[in-house]
Amino acid sequence: MGSPADAPEQPQIYLISPPSFELGKFPALLARVLDEVDVACVRLDLASRDQDTLSRAGDALREVTMERDVALVISDHQILAERLGLDGVHLTDASKSVRAARKALGPDAIVGCFCGASQHDGMVAGEAGADYVSFGPVGTSGLGDGARAEADLFEWWSKMIEVPVVAEGGLTEDLVRGIAPYTDFFGIGDEIWHAEDPLAALKTLMRAMS
Repeated sequence: MGSPADAPEQPQIYLISPPSFELGKFPALLARVLDEVDVACVRLDLASRDQDTLSRAGDALREVTMERDVALVISDHQILAERLGLDGVHLTDASKSVRAARKALGPDAIVGCFCGASQHDGMVAGEAGADYVSFGPVGTSGLGDGARAEADLFEWWSKMIEVPVVAEGGLTEDLVRGIAPYTDFFGIGDEIWHAEDPLAALKTLMRAMS
């Protein structure tokens, strides 16, 4: 049996932006959350594919995250990650683009990869150089193809694979409690941004992690 020192530390918070937000409001809300809670990374995850919209959002969030020394990545838009001076990219095509993104962005950039509920895709992404692999949805969510990433996937990954893992999609207190021993990060987005007080909603989920 392992000693307590071998047990994983409490998972870290990986915040995911809403799919759309007001530039005049959301950066201030994000700043409030980052000032209150220790966050490892923020992901700009807009539904829009308009380059101007993405660029303005990226500039606004970069100002907030840089000031607080928090990493900022963007979903899929590798070229914008470079152009806007972001910390990296989060890829949503399983493991297909990891090697190309790593080559383009260099060894210091963050390259993460969403792999749905596929252990195989996660392993391929890790071998291709991903800094982390994200599995989900954990709960009821429109994320990916709808196949749920069950607790035993995270348990297996934590025992067998060294690449850090993110649990995201449809998180509830009960699901967080069940997966907390096996995941490095919780990707939290819609779970809090729809709440009347996002910071309070985040703190509720955080209590379930310990």
